[in-house]
Amino acid sequence: MKSDPNLSPTTTPYNIRLNNEQPKPTTKYKTTKSWNPFVGCGFDCTYCKPSFGALLKWVGGMQHCPRCQQYLPHEHPERLSRIPSDKAIFVCEDGDISFAKLDYMAKVFQAISDPKFAGRTWFVQSKNPKCLEQYLGLIPRNTYLVTTLETNRDQGYGEISKAPLPSARFKDFSHLDWKKKIVTVEPVMDFDLEVLRDWIVSISPAAVFIGYNSKPDKVSIPEPDKMKLLCLIDELEKRGIRVLTKEMRDCKFVKKAYRDFIE
Repeated sequence: MKSDPNLSPTTTPYNIRLNNEQPKPTTKYKTTKSWNPFVGCGFDCTYCKPSFGALLKWVGGMQHCPRCQQYLPHEHPERLSRIPSDKAIFVCEDGDISFAKLDYMAKVFQAISDPKFAGRTWFVQSKNPKCLEQYLGLIPRNTYLVTTLETNRDQGYGEISKAPLPSARFKDFSHLDWKKKIVTVEPVMDFDLEVLRDWIVSISPAAVFIGYNSKPDKVSIPEPDKMKLLCLIDELEKRGIRVLTKEMRDCKFVKKAYRDFIE
């Protein structure tokens, strides 16, 4: 096997704990729903267009909302009172709240702060985690803040997304004074093993969600090979970080399912 200069000298393919069980096919956690009083994003990530963007175009057509179809940032105040009854809820999953108005998001967080929802688990995600800082006094404590770190490499990232560069995202997310955090490495892009590992460990997230681009036939991004990704997973787990996987392309090494976080 050809050696990879980015792999840790203490990490070899033999450190990977093998398991022949495949992850359960899923795109969300069990008993988890998406609640979208705000929809849309302006980061134009290339990997979102063939999957997420296409889905929103279809859903927007079904709901007769042209702004949903175009994935333009906009509000759906009629949904503020229609919170799903599921155990865990992704808040504004069909968008990025960094494009939302502060006064409107205050209404969103007021809605989920109702004492009757004390037993719920909320997920709030942004690729611009600095925007979350202004909401920390409004977000209920039973909320996980989430950001994406597909890679640690800034060079060339602007060709993939208009979101803040990975290094800026890492610093902003690290500085958030919030206990419950999750990092998503999805869709994973090629990375420097020790750098990305150390970033994630320093954040001390409750979990890391990892997976490949689910539409490789429609969009191409620079990716690590499977062994390198498995080494990252192993390095994180050895440091006490819980890793859950999504699209692993039939990899026989997968040990856990992406949707098992709330169990």
